[in-house]
Amino acid sequence: MRPAERAAAARRARYSSAVWPILAVVLSAALACAPSSSPLQRQPTTVRAPRKEALEAALGGRDAAKPYVRSRLAGWPERLLVDRGTLPTDDDEFLKRLARDTWRGLAALSDRENGLPINHVRFGASLDAADAKIGDYASASDLGLYLIAIVAAHELGLIPESEALARLTAALDSIDRLETWHGFPFNFYDTTTLERTSDFVSFVDSSWLAAGFMVARSSFPQLDERCSAWLAARDFGRFYDARRKLMSHGEYVGPEQRSPYHYGVFYTEARLGSLVAIGKGDVPAEHWFAMSRTPPPPGIASDAAAHVEPARVHPWPSAYYQWKGLHYVPSWGGSMFEALMPVLVLDERRYAPSSLGRNDEVHAEVQRRYALEDLGLPVWGMSPSWQPSGERYAEHGVPPLGFQGYRSDAVTPHAAALALAVTPREAIANLRELARRYDVYGDYGFYDAVDPRSGMVARVDLALDQAMILIALANHLEDGAIQRRFAADPIAQAALPLLRDENFFEGGSSLQTSTRPGGGDPPKL
Repeated sequence: MRPAERAAAARRARYSSAVWPILAVVLSAALACAPSSSPLQRQPTTVRAPRKEALEAALGGRDAAKPYVRSRLAGWPERLLVDRGTLPTDDDEFLKRLARDTWRGLAALSDRENGLPINHVRFGASLDAADAKIGDYASASDLGLYLIAIVAAHELGLIPESEALARLTAALDSIDRLETWHGFPFNFYDTTTLERTSDFVSFVDSSWLAAGFMVARSSFPQLDERCSAWLAARDFGRFYDARRKLMSHGEYVGPEQRSPYHYGVFYTEARLGSLVAIGKGDVPAEHWFAMSRTPPPPGIASDAAAHVEPARVHPWPSAYYQWKGLHYVPSWGGSMFEALMPVLVLDERRYAPSSLGRNDEVHAEVQRRYALEDLGLPVWGMSPSWQPSGERYAEHGVPPLGFQGYRSDAVTPHAAALALAVTPREAIANLRELARRYDVYGDYGFYDAVDPRSGMVARVDLALDQAMILIALANHLEDGAIQRRFAADPIAQAALPLLRDENFFEGGSSLQTSTRPGGGDPPKL
C-alpha cells in the first residue's frame, strides 16, 4: 500500500460509525479508482521519432533545426502585448475581439504542411523566434479540440464554409496518417513528422478526439460519411473494465498492458468520454451510474450529517459537499477544467438541470468566491495551465471543490472562458480584469496563466487552452452553437436520456469539507 493509500485508510478509520454505513456504496466506487494489484506501476514513456531525429541531424542538430520548425508554422505574432486602450469597452465587442485574436493564433500556430496545431509556443521577453520554445507536438485532445475550434470559427463568422471544410479536411487527412492502437490515437505525436512519441493510449484524450469528429459531421454534411466511418471503427469497450464497471485510464503499448487506474470519480472531464462510449453502444449504461458522485473528502468533519436518502431512480446514495452554504458534488482536484470542459459540447444545464447543470453553476461560483474572498485575489479561475514561474504545465484548482484539491497557484483565462456557460456576467468581468490588470493579453489573445500575487505571466500560447477559449466564446456569442451541433449527433442523442432523472441534492446529506489552505498534488485518479 502506497503512503497516500495508508493515509486515506487512516482517514476512513476516523469516520463515525453512523456515517460509515451510509457511505459504503460511495466508498466502493471511490476505491475502485485505486490501482489494481500489480508488481509494476508502469508510467508513460517517450518513444523515439527516427524521422525527426534524422531531420534534426541533417540540419546540424536540434538547435540548428529550430528555424526549420519555425518555418513550418503558418504564422507568427507581431506584438508581444496589445495596447489595453484598444480593447473594446462594450462586452460583446470585447468578446468578439478576443475570439478573432484567439482564432488568429490557433490558425497561425499550426503546421502549414499537415494542417495540425502544435501544442504550444513559449515566448521570452520578446517575440524573437530564436528565444521562443516551440512545442511541435500534439496530443489527441489537442487534435479533437482543434477540429471543434474550426467549427467554432465558422459559427462566429471568422472563416467561410469553404475555408472551414478545407481546414477540417487537411486535419482529417493528417489524422488518418497517424499510427494508432486499434484505431485509437497515442497520447502524443510529433507534428513535423507525424510520428508517435508516446507508448500510451489515453481513454479521455481519445474521447475528445471522438467529440471532434462528432461536431464536425454534425456541422458539415460533406464530412458525415468520413467522420461516421472513423467513429464506427473505434470500440471504446477496449477501455472498459467490466468487473469494476469503470473506464481504464488507457492502454500501454509495447508490450500491451492496461493502466491499473480507473476513472472512478464522476465529476471530471472524463465523464464526456463515458457518455460517448455509452452513446456508441460500446459500453453498458450501468457504467454511468458506477462512477462515484461523492467520495468522502479528506479531513471530513466528524459531525457530518448521517441521513442520506436513495436517489429516485438509480441505487446510489445522495450526498454532497458543502462550502459556505453551497452544495455540490466534487471533482478530483477542484479545477475548472474538470468541472466545465464537457460543457464546451454538452449543455448540462439543459439536459441535466438537477445534477450536472446545477453542479456546474456552483463550481463556478465557488471558484470565484474562494479566490476573491478566501485568498483575497482580484481575479479568479484555477485550472491546469502553464506555470507562470516555471517551465512546465501544472495542475491548479480550488481545494474545497476537490476530493483531493490541487494547489491554488495560478489563474488561467481559459477557466473564466469556461465559466461563460454558467456565470456569464461574472466571467466577462473577470476576463476584463485580467486584461486590465496584468500584461497577459498578446497578439493572439490571452496568454496561458498569471500569478495574481506577483503579476508574473506565463507567456505561452497553449493550443488546448486557446481552443477552449474559442469554443466557449462561440457558445456564448452564438446561442450554444457547438453544444447544439454535439447534441444533434446520433451518438449524443442515444446517450442524453441518461442525464434526465438524476438529482445530486434531493434528500441528500452534506459532507462538510475541510478548509485545506494549500491543497495537495496527489496522483490523478
